[in-house]
Amino acid sequence: MTAVTFRVLALSLAAFAGLAAGGAAHCTAVTVAVTSSTAGAPPEDAILVFDPLDGTVAPGHAEAVIDQLAKQFVPKVTVLRTGTTVRFKNSDRMRHQVYSFSPAKNFTLKLSMGPLQQPVVFDKPGLVVLGCNIHDNMIAFVGVVDSPYFAKTPKSGSVTLNLPAGRYRLRVWHPNLSQSVAPREVTVSEADMALALALDLSSSTPGATPWP
Repeated sequence: MTAVTFRVLALSLAAFAGLAAGGAAHCTAVTVAVTSSTAGAPPEDAILVFDPLDGTVAPGHAEAVIDQLAKQFVPKVTVLRTGTTVRFKNSDRMRHQVYSFSPAKNFTLKLSMGPLQQPVVFDKPGLVVLGCNIHDNMIAFVGVVDSPYFAKTPKSGSVTLNLPAGRYRLRVWHPNLSQSVAPREVTVSEADMALALALDLSSSTPGATPWP
């Protein structure tokens, strides 16, 4: 069984105008519905990245917050652009200590509790695995991407992105993937599209599958 099944449906919907990176441009609504071939419910927290293959995009900078609540990182999975500043908040009435040994971002924060700590800039693309030296069961994942076109699936498993027409490399990652998903080229035209993805998931060793 392959790790992912792609099915593309062209929809006769009216396209709408939107802003693409670098200026005003026509955008196409691309809806991605993710299901699991090994579980009944759609998989939450699947990261989808559309890397543009035609032209370049301007770098982007943003801010994000990752909380620590009930001895868990919230959210467990985050996807953000390269250059994003992240602040780590501790909403528990106990101390936590955040660290990562990942090549994309190697850092260690001081043991603390309470308000937001000193920000961390995620300046390299790749997968960053977060941990807490005080609570070994705390683990979270941050996908850092150069592309401005990305999303994370909610509980419904379905998301919609607005993409300028062109060719893209679609990458998919989930903490419970049983094996890596090969990137796939997708051509976006002016007609709205729907993509259906079926992932093979396993509950063992979350995050063991390499970042695509």
